Amino acid sequence: MAPPMSADSFLDALLGEGLTIVQVGAWRTHNRDHIGPWGPVHGVMIHHTATSGTADTVRLCRDGYQGLPGPLCHGVIAKDGRVHLVGYGRTNHAGPGDDDVLRAVIAETALPPDDEANTDGNPHFYGFECENLGDGRDPWPRVQLEAIERAAAAVCRRHGWGAPSVIGHLEWQPGKIDPRGFTMSSMRARIAERLA
Repeated sequence: MAPPMSADSFLDALLGEGLTIVQVGAWRTHNRDHIGPWGPVHGVMIHHTATSGTADTVRLCRDGYQGLPGPLCHGVIAKDGRVHLVGYGRTNHAGPGDDDVLRAVIAETALPPDDEANTDGNPHFYGFECENLGDGRDPWPRVQLEAIERAAAAVCRRHGWGAPSVIGHLEWQPGKIDPRGFTMSSMRARIAERLA
């Protein structure tokens, strides 16, 4: 059972992995902690935003929308590879998912099919939203993929986790497709190589 990093430790971990960080407003205290606990944390979840345009994407992920208040993640990874920190603590990114998947993430074993939505993931995952339309045609620039790799590795390194602690939203919640345009197995391979 891992307690979350402090916001400053999170920032230090990202910077230590060589990322360019944009701090958006009072991100350290912008959260949904009044809804429920933040932690224990067990992994990192990767999403695509289904949006275009960095400024609008960051604003949406910080503020949310009707029916789903922000923040919608901890960091937004833009096409240019910069990571915009929009919140810290419990955020509305993971939603309900499969308890068998959570157990596999904790054990760092092969993921089972996500065929249930019986467990709230928001307390348990760091979340990165990645700017992409998610239509399978919008490109993933090399610098953005590298930033995803570095951001996930930064969190894993700080917690002593391996690459199996990093999952995509599509591996957590039935019906989700994100991230679309690269495979999570290929991303985990990159993260494992970086951590090694």
